[in-house]
Amino acid sequence: MSAEASAARDAGTFTPSLSPDQQRQLAERITVFLSRYRHLSDSYRIEFFTEDLWHSLPSSWQAVLQDLSYPQVADLLLDVTHGDRSYPTAWPLSLLAFRATAHALAFPRECRQERGRRAGSVKPEERQQNQSQSSLLDHIFRKHVKPKKQYEIHRLGMLVKQLCELTDCSRVVDVGSGQGHLTRFLSFGLGLSVTAIEADPALVAMASKFDEQLLSVLEKEKQKKNVSSQLPASLSPPRHVAGWVNPKALWEVFFKQLSTAECSSEGHPTPSGPGTKRSWGSEQHQGSSSDSTDCPRSQDLESSSEHQPSKNESGEQLGPENCCSRPQPVCQEERHPHENSLRDDPDFILTGLHACGDLSATLLRHFVSCPYVRGITSVACCYMKITTEENPTPSGPVEPPTPPTPGQESVPSEFGYPMSSWVRGLSGHQLSYRAREGACHAVEDYVQRLREESEQLRIHCYRATLETFIRDKRPDLRRAGIQTIKKAHLLPFTEYARLGLARVSLPPELPLDPERVEAMLKQQGRVVVYSSLALLLAPVVETLVLLDRMIYLQENGVDSQLVALFDPNFSPRNFVLVALKHRE
Repeated sequence: MSAEASAARDAGTFTPSLSPDQQRQLAERITVFLSRYRHLSDSYRIEFFTEDLWHSLPSSWQAVLQDLSYPQVADLLLDVTHGDRSYPTAWPLSLLAFRATAHALAFPRECRQERGRRAGSVKPEERQQNQSQSSLLDHIFRKHVKPKKQYEIHRLGMLVKQLCELTDCSRVVDVGSGQGHLTRFLSFGLGLSVTAIEADPALVAMASKFDEQLLSVLEKEKQKKNVSSQLPASLSPPRHVAGWVNPKALWEVFFKQLSTAECSSEGHPTPSGPGTKRSWGSEQHQGSSSDSTDCPRSQDLESSSEHQPSKNESGEQLGPENCCSRPQPVCQEERHPHENSLRDDPDFILTGLHACGDLSATLLRHFVSCPYVRGITSVACCYMKITTEENPTPSGPVEPPTPPTPGQESVPSEFGYPMSSWVRGLSGHQLSYRAREGACHAVEDYVQRLREESEQLRIHCYRATLETFIRDKRPDLRRAGIQTIKKAHLLPFTEYARLGLARVSLPPELPLDPERVEAMLKQQGRVVVYSSLALLLAPVVETLVLLDRMIYLQENGVDSQLVALFDPNFSPRNFVLVALKHRE
């Protein structure tokens, strides 16, 4: 079986994983569970000393947890797959129930294709022979692409290709396409017709530059008669659009972005010559494809530094309304003789690889509302950037509001979470910024650090200790952002404190009581245990966010499947939400 066929097979058959009743029951159980342990999910480990977090745990938990080694914490608390648990002392039933319930309520994160890999390996099978490259991705698609991204674009690309085959649809729209890595693989590698949308013009320019480089390489290989068998016979460049997908806009506005790009884009040279105008239905683009976002990934959140709640996050209120009409887009440009009109066959597959915050929710709403979107593959990230009723405008760059065009209506105010009416109606469904930010951390990576007894774990206690001295001097300065201090775990605490104090505009030579410092640093094990208890809830929070989206789709008449497409050891945000709409 070819690698492509294997990847497509592993993606699943796109049948619902859970029945609608099971989805609702699971959501209800999760909200009850998270409500009970909100004090854990909402706590910040940097406040371990200032808020006396250790003593917020039941005394029976404290007694059995405080002397655990780091590998024991990994095996007895966090690793759901660990079978042989040897307890140094008898654990209270409440703690056993907490761990078992957290594991049972979370969606399984194990990637099916990686289940048979050799024991102890944290790298996907395709990278076990070559540590820096994907063996399944042709060399022309690996240039400028980090190994993690190589792995992701190959697996997601094959899944998108499978959706195209199931829906008899050859067009793909990739939102948040970044430098166009996935776009190029879909287009040049898999023969799909792709339009890529990216808000950052600099990334769009970079994507176009990389496209040109790839075309140049292909031309040279053709001349050598050494074209890779991975490439389709007909090649066509993707279309790149610099544009922001407004979460407040109706789907018609989003669709207009696409049709406008199809009419006016003057992208790369094509077989019919440079600068040729291309419409959506152009024959020369029937063999093209797309790529997904280069945005902050989970590993950005999984560093040893703490992440503070922002006060104005990106992502605005969203929610396109359902619309029964199918407006016929019109392109005024002169078409190539062989081109078809957008109105002839406007359907497409929507994809987003690690689309940040509300962007994933926005794409799901467009999928539901827009009659032209036949399928979607949604890989989310940055849950802390999702808008909620309690935090409708998280901090971050937000597109300046533009006045609506005449006759254009905006959508009702809706948030990134919850999307479904069912979850919105559950008591205790609210997820704080801290809980959603915690859901972006990598459990598998932390388990590995615990088993290796990594010195980087020291930073948790360093930062919590420093917080006490910052509060002593500035009681109003809570959870100030220090950002990453290079190789902080190798520094003595006094040097770490000197660098950290300067970053919050406090005197670097602020006197530190050495006895007090020593007493707190001795509690490093407790800080790590408490962090692990909170991290145990992270997959449960992520499950509720994704489950809410599945229920939203079901409420709108669309079944979906959640696939653990990536190996979580390598790509922590590894779930892809897959949904198809049947032709009416």
